[in-house]
Amino acid sequence: MEKITHVEALMFGAVLESCVDQLTIIGYLMPVPPSDKADINLETKAVIQEELGINFPELMAAKQESGQTVLENTEQEQQQGKTEDHKRSSKTPKKHITRALEKLKKIYADRQYASDVITVTIKKMEELGTFSSLTDANEREKARKGKFYDILIREEKGKKDIKALQKQLQEVKKQTGQDLQRREKVIDGLKDKLQEITAKVDTESNYLKKNSDLQIQLTQKKCSSAENALEKEIQNLKSKIDEEIQLHTETEDFLMQEYQKVKERLEYWIDKYQKDTAAKDEELDDLRALKAENLETMQRFAKECLTFQTTIIIDRTDKETKKKQREREALELRSAVKVQAWWKGTMVRRFLGPYQKLEKYLKGIGEKETGKEKSGAKKKKAK
Repeated sequence: MEKITHVEALMFGAVLESCVDQLTIIGYLMPVPPSDKADINLETKAVIQEELGINFPELMAAKQESGQTVLENTEQEQQQGKTEDHKRSSKTPKKHITRALEKLKKIYADRQYASDVITVTIKKMEELGTFSSLTDANEREKARKGKFYDILIREEKGKKDIKALQKQLQEVKKQTGQDLQRREKVIDGLKDKLQEITAKVDTESNYLKKNSDLQIQLTQKKCSSAENALEKEIQNLKSKIDEEIQLHTETEDFLMQEYQKVKERLEYWIDKYQKDTAAKDEELDDLRALKAENLETMQRFAKECLTFQTTIIIDRTDKETKKKQREREALELRSAVKVQAWWKGTMVRRFLGPYQKLEKYLKGIGEKETGKEKSGAKKKKAK
């Protein structure tokens, strides 16, 4: 999005500030309870912070700059609107009041959201020179409305489905009524059968009572004989218990004597343990002293080894440097000799410096030889 100039930003800001003032006036005139207003303000705070990424204190500072002049003019109008709404609410029924309050809450929330978005756009226009936040908020609101319309369409489909299900439910009720009539007939037949069965059960219960009385008498006889046998066993057990108690006392005395002996031995061994531990502690102290002396000697030997090692390393490095220096000097001498030989050869070949006389001498010798050759050739021709 292209940035607007500062003058355009001021113009647009003035228009938007007037819009914010009008929205604040509408908010003060609306007959919404203060608790609902506080809840709506908190919800709009959270939405603005999530969508636009602006903290609420900055938003309140921008609102205070734009809305201080409007508050004083709207307080009286708000009080008048409250008195009129109170008179109207006393006349209207409760259902209409609740619907009207819900509509007013929705309008108040939309008004609060619009005023917050406009204040944010004013701030962005003053700082960055863009009104992208307004367009983004418009697009988000369009997306919300699209979702709301989708919800309404789904609700209509749900109502149609509910009507169809209601029809099916009526058909099911008819079928269940028919089934109930059939079942009532079946129940009547079953009642007749039940009366017959109850008569049979009465006769059988009388027979079972007589049989159970006879069995109770037999079991009582058996129980009396079993009780006599158990009493005899109880007497035998009591005699055994007395014997066990006597044995227990004897064993307890024996164990107490053994306990005293063991206690004396334990005291002897504790004394011996303390003496042995004291002796071992003295030995440990001696060993620690020896260890400290050995550590001192080891540290002294280690320092001497380090000094020897450093001297050896320094000696080796000196020898290597001297060896490299000798090799470098020999190489420089050889290269210098080669360079001198090459330079002398070039001076001789090119007759430079002191060898210029040699060039003249060689030229003279060459001329003499050529003169001799010519004279010899003339003599041969003459012959």
